[in-house]
Amino acid sequence: MTGRLPSLNALKAFEAAARLESVSQAAEQLNVTHGAVSRQIRTLEEELGVALFEKSGRGVRLTSAGRRLRDSSRDAFDLLRTTCAEIAGLRAGAPFLLACPGSLLARWFIPRLDRLNAELPELNLHLSASEGELDPRRSGVSATLLFAAPPWPGDMHVYPLTNERIGPVFSPGYAGAAALHGKSTAVLAGEPLLHTLSRPQAWSDWAHAAGLDADSLNSGQGFEHLYYLLEAALAGLGVAIAPELLVADDVASGRLMAPWGFVETANQLALWVPARQPQRQAEALAGWLKGNLGSTNSPARAGSVE
Repeated sequence: MTGRLPSLNALKAFEAAARLESVSQAAEQLNVTHGAVSRQIRTLEEELGVALFEKSGRGVRLTSAGRRLRDSSRDAFDLLRTTCAEIAGLRAGAPFLLACPGSLLARWFIPRLDRLNAELPELNLHLSASEGELDPRRSGVSATLLFAAPPWPGDMHVYPLTNERIGPVFSPGYAGAAALHGKSTAVLAGEPLLHTLSRPQAWSDWAHAAGLDADSLNSGQGFEHLYYLLEAALAGLGVAIAPELLVADDVASGRLMAPWGFVETANQLALWVPARQPQRQAEALAGWLKGNLGSTNSPARAGSVE
């Protein structure tokens, strides 16, 4: 056959049987009989002129042609499912689900959420936070906020928002605060430094940028996630290394001190959106974020390096 698709019902039955490796399970998933799935597969084989399954013991297995069609049909049906879900998500009032780190939600987003909702009321923003690794390809997520370094993956639209800057912070109530204030960064060599287990190289990165020997620094208490690290710093437990964005409000209010300032890393905070998803709402959100972050970066096409 040339230039014509076979029966879509037959392709759907084959895709389910090939994906589940079972005609019976495919029939159950499609809510039809075992015989109906078998007939659709035979119809497809007749249209294509090749065998897609072959006998294997008491069951069947895919032929080389069947494996090839399985991969293509799976990708095609996945794309159709995703696209239909995304199109349905554009209906009036549908939520725009933004995934972001929990520490970013707590320390930057929530204080500005009323302003965002007032200025982008049509967005109907819903937030999903995690302190674990975020997956921007997760089903149902409209966009993801990530700290990461370019180059960007080719299957995503990435809107760079601001460069990451990190630096040491501590509470005025920390027992060693008086001895640290007004001193050079070299004084940190004698401090047990708070850190996160999820980003153990942060102090080394800062030391390199600050011109210090990273080997002179001593690790103190470690915390599983950044949110807990920042809470420890606020509680006066020691000196922590933190992104400026997440502590700027605390520094401005005097709850934390940052006497040595902050240095840039290779990471950028960016809004990641699947490339096949309509971008209108994401572009509006990216514009709002950039305006409120004070960034002048412009959106980058997937695969480009800022």
